[in-house]
Amino acid sequence: MRVTVSGPPGSGTTTLARLLAGRTGLRLISAGEVFRGLAAERGLDLAAFGALAETDPGIDRLIDERQREIAAETDDIVVEGRLSGHMVEHADLRVWLQAPLGVRVRRVMEREAGADLAAAEAETAEREACEARRYLQYYGIDIHDLLPYDLVLNSDRFGVDALGAIVLAAFAAIGD
Repeated sequence: MRVTVSGPPGSGTTTLARLLAGRTGLRLISAGEVFRGLAAERGLDLAAFGALAETDPGIDRLIDERQREIAAETDDIVVEGRLSGHMVEHADLRVWLQAPLGVRVRRVMEREAGADLAAAEAETAEREACEARRYLQYYGIDIHDLLPYDLVLNSDRFGVDALGAIVLAAFAAIGD
């Protein structure tokens, strides 16, 4: 079973993907963690690294191609990342998480201690706009097109356990 979990920054994709992997025993690969690790290696914050990625297509392509390769070679996997629903060709279940900007910014602030509200909101908005431009330019993907997804869920309305229950029910239904 190949499951993808996608959504904008702060929507809870990593949390849900970890829960799904833990409950199903599927392997987890996260594009966000790869991206954050590459930014840290270069001593850049996410906004600066995103701007660099906008001028260096090799960064996104490296992350995306690695995810695609791993997913193609692995039957039982949860792939988390903004583009995973588009990039994992033979996914059995594609999930998109969404939440209001204010909720997502609060979550980003909690994750990245020290950020103030205005800075976190500006960084989140710029990061999303930067990613949307890159995805359209590099792959012709409109990140706002949710048609590839089997489930579109609001992570503000549902906590991670409820989201997990919904996705696991869909997971079980597909297996039937």
